[in-house]
Amino acid sequence: MTHNPDFRTFGRYQEVPVAEMPATMKEAYDTTTRLRGQVPGPHKIWLANPALSGTVVPIGAYYQTRSTLTKAEIEIATNVVNGHWRAAYSNYEHEKIAENAGGLPADKVEALIAGMPTHFEEPRQQVVYELAVTLVSARVVPLGLYHRAKALLDDAGLVDVTMLLGWFTGVSLTLAAYDVPANATGLGQ
Repeated sequence: MTHNPDFRTFGRYQEVPVAEMPATMKEAYDTTTRLRGQVPGPHKIWLANPALSGTVVPIGAYYQTRSTLTKAEIEIATNVVNGHWRAAYSNYEHEKIAENAGGLPADKVEALIAGMPTHFEEPRQQVVYELAVTLVSARVVPLGLYHRAKALLDDAGLVDVTMLLGWFTGVSLTLAAYDVPANATGLGQ
């Protein structure tokens, strides 16, 4: 397989046209498309490692369809972690998603990304915000915050928040390593 130097790139990553993908990469592409409806953001890059792609893509799909968290709660945590890692593409995309699909006010989303303090009236949203800020700041979760989070989210929700932060750390670092700009396009766009 040779890369066409004229083919689109996604940041530094030179995408492989679908027709030129080796069988394992094409299988990962098809799996991603089946689970996500498209091959978004870092998924384009993860295709370069089809075995890993097959492992991580279902995690992202889980947050799209089966998470115990609401879309707003997911976007609160996502924007905190994306802002922390300063990955231009994920910040650009999730600022829009948080406001549109997540229904969060623009000023709150801006604060999440900028690392500035904000507050949410809905108790679950507030505890997700506090957990995300604490964990992304590499701080110990105090017992009081843990008890409030457990009471509001249960253990399943606590696990959802922590794994979501890990997931988007992987997303952000992948995008940063490949220097993907805010408004990048690429294969299938």
